[in-house]
Amino acid sequence: MLKQFFWMCSGADTDILQNCSKAEQTKFAGIGGTVFFTALMAFIAASYALFTVFDNYYTAIFFGLVWGLLIFNLDRFIVSTIKKQDNKWKEILQATPRILLAIIIAIVISKPLEMKIFEKEINQVLLTQKNDLTLANKEQIANQFTPEITTIQTEIEQLKQEIATKELETNTLYNTYISEAEGTAGTKLLGKGPVYKEKREKHDAALAELQQLKTENKAKINEKENQISALINQQNEQITTTQPIIDGFDGLMARINALDKLPWLPTFFIFLLFLAIETSPIFSKLIAPKGEYDFKLQDIENAAKTWVTQKENQRNNVLNTDTILNESIYNELADEEELYNYKKQKAREILQFQADAFYKSQKKIVG
Repeated sequence: MLKQFFWMCSGADTDILQNCSKAEQTKFAGIGGTVFFTALMAFIAASYALFTVFDNYYTAIFFGLVWGLLIFNLDRFIVSTIKKQDNKWKEILQATPRILLAIIIAIVISKPLEMKIFEKEINQVLLTQKNDLTLANKEQIANQFTPEITTIQTEIEQLKQEIATKELETNTLYNTYISEAEGTAGTKLLGKGPVYKEKREKHDAALAELQQLKTENKAKINEKENQISALINQQNEQITTTQPIIDGFDGLMARINALDKLPWLPTFFIFLLFLAIETSPIFSKLIAPKGEYDFKLQDIENAAKTWVTQKENQRNNVLNTDTILNESIYNELADEEELYNYKKQKAREILQFQADAFYKSQKKIVG
């Protein structure tokens, strides 16, 4: 049962193989097994690749099965269309397009399995890329908000500087009228005279202005600090919103690119393995000598070709004979006087009928 299944996979005529030797049957069972297991690996590879895209087992398995059946049909077609010939160069020329197709199929099959085999290394590359993308994303978002935040911070510093300048001015006036009262500066008269009162009034006015300035600038500073807090919140919110996109940066294309960043030699050997598996049925047919199955198949094809050729020749002969007979019969009929008179009479009747019909139609028109 299993052997017959592998015969079917090889694309061979099972009726012919039933009457072949054990060695011939084993050869085609091996070719069919290679075709089957290549399709099985194609199913596994496609299912894994599609799972990284859809993240759903059922969808990945369904489309992976479709892909595996497609590869199975292609491989079976490739192997079954290679026929043994007496000239090896003709066989190689016949197999060249099929070998190129097998190479393409091997590349398609091997790539997803390479991603699975080197999954840990690919994850490490993706982690590094995600970290770089996270830092770049934060820097890019910060570049959007930093100029405005810096401008507001500069304005806050200016407001604080105004308060500090006014405080310095007020403190200077305080020291001036205290020194006047102590007699250590100004008029150097001890006591609270007119000059003292004048300087005290300037200080009190400056102190009132300082309090007013502090109140106004503090309100402005609070408002600007709230603006900075709002901008920082927007910045953090934008970082939080965009981070899941970076975290999801592990799709099929990202993994293929990450695989390309790994050393090429291990992946190349895996590709060679699949290439050997995919092309082995073709090369086994090319290398193997013409066997019992090939002779029997050729005999059946030659018999069918001969039968078709005979039928075609027979139809051509029948056509030629019929043509000759018809020419001979009509030539003899052309010389018969009875047939001539009969056809002449019928022609006269037709002409009379046409003349009568024309006369009646003209009479109706004239009225």
